[in-house]
Amino acid sequence: MANYHLVILKKSYLEAILAGQKRIESRFTKTRREPFGQVLPGDKLLLKVSSGPVCAAATVAAVKIFENLTPGQIIEIKQRYNHYIRGSDKYWQSKINCRFGFLVQLKDVEQIEPVRIHKNDWRAWVILTEKEDFGLLKRGAIKKITPGKTGG
Repeated sequence: MANYHLVILKKSYLEAILAGQKRIESRFTKTRREPFGQVLPGDKLLLKVSSGPVCAAATVAAVKIFENLTPGQIIEIKQRYNHYIRGSDKYWQSKINCRFGFLVQLKDVEQIEPVRIHKNDWRAWVILTEKEDFGLLKRGAIKKITPGKTGG
């Protein structure tokens, strides 16, 4: 059974995902923390704009995990994958000392009707559970946008 994840993104990254320009979402941290090692192919991602609504969904096509990273390995990851990640030089510089990371290849990206949720913490990735789902897993909470129709 697929897991569901809430993924918070800067508006420019979400727009690039919806336009098909950004096909890999990356996460790098200095310490091992959730959701490291807990994102699997077939999992469903609900994409939320930072300080905005959940407005897109995607499926995880593949995951690549990195542990005990060095600055040199971060540079190699940038060189190999950045044309799919679309990170700025400033982004990569901020990740140079991270020791853990994972890349999530996206597929079946689709816009959904915007859903506002009440989330008041700093987590940029949340594994949704029955106890903590922000109302997103309830039947009918997520609605695909019909072609030709725009969300409100």
